[in-house]
Amino acid sequence: MGLSVGIVGLPNVGKSTIFNALTREQNAEAANYPFCTIEPNKAVVPVPDPRLDKLAELAGSQKIIHATVDFVDIAGLVKGASQGEGLGNKFLTNIRETDAVLPVVRCFDDENVVHVDGSINPVRDIEIIEAELIIADFQMMENRLGRVQKAARADKAIAATLPVFERLLAHLGEGKMAHDFEERESEAGKNIFKEMQFLTDKKVIYCCNVDEEGLTRESDYVKSVKDYAAARDAEVVKICARMEEELNGMTDEERNEFLSEFGVKESGLDQIIHTGYRTLGLISYLTQGPKEARAWTIHRGDTAPRAAGVIHTDFERGFIRAQVVAYADFIAKGGEAACREAGLLRTEGKEYVVQDGDVIEFLFNV
Repeated sequence: MGLSVGIVGLPNVGKSTIFNALTREQNAEAANYPFCTIEPNKAVVPVPDPRLDKLAELAGSQKIIHATVDFVDIAGLVKGASQGEGLGNKFLTNIRETDAVLPVVRCFDDENVVHVDGSINPVRDIEIIEAELIIADFQMMENRLGRVQKAARADKAIAATLPVFERLLAHLGEGKMAHDFEERESEAGKNIFKEMQFLTDKKVIYCCNVDEEGLTRESDYVKSVKDYAAARDAEVVKICARMEEELNGMTDEERNEFLSEFGVKESGLDQIIHTGYRTLGLISYLTQGPKEARAWTIHRGDTAPRAAGVIHTDFERGFIRAQVVAYADFIAKGGEAACREAGLLRTEGKEYVVQDGDVIEFLFNV
């Protein structure tokens, strides 16, 4: 498993520029006019994790394999997209399988960069985006209603679900988010939500695209987005798309020096990844050996067998035990052998809850 993020926004707010900067690829056309992104842009990006470098050095690993994040950038939405305005909302299908949605809004003034609605108002832009996501969810359910009603006549289990389906459809029809539906945790609700992959049930990270000055100053635009996000228990990242573009091609040392000049501790990519992991409750455990040092993404609270299953289902099915050492101990002692001698290498069973940074070797039999 890995983190996947769908980037959405109105046309010409810097969405594709941010995508290009995050993925360090210039494969999403970025221009000063609406709808320059037509087909979805997809990229797989390695998750920066300096622990792997040290782990590989001590283990003598031939290569390093990072965990990854999938980014999907779709065409810009406009008010009325569900009725065919702009390029419509058909592209939203491409982000239904993502874990989180990243609405990008413009939070800077520049008369040389046009805004599709003629003025800068990030909260208005967010409300337009979210309204279109709600309508897309409503349309998806409405299109399935007839089939569900027909199936309910022959299947008692579906018949029991139908009233909840219809109430959820009405809920969306009132302009409300799927994640606010009161019956989402009922048995019928859980089944519907699992199948439908609602856009408005995904975790949201609001992204403020600011200018260079906005990196060190909290503008009223950014404050309004943070207030909006706080009311929805969501997080906000602040990125300067122009600056992120300049980071492309730099070494890590050059990048860190460049960021420090602007008083910024993390690049936009690092911000989004760290916020995404925190929002979705994700952590990484590590494996090491002569061939590779590797990071694996799991959910916080996963037990050892479930974590093993991320490598291969056979590891989970035939799980016997796990040999575990904390990353800090592994580095401090200089490797696995020294940790074993010091009694820091533990044997854990099926109930063990894996911790972030655990260095693990799984034993299994199938």
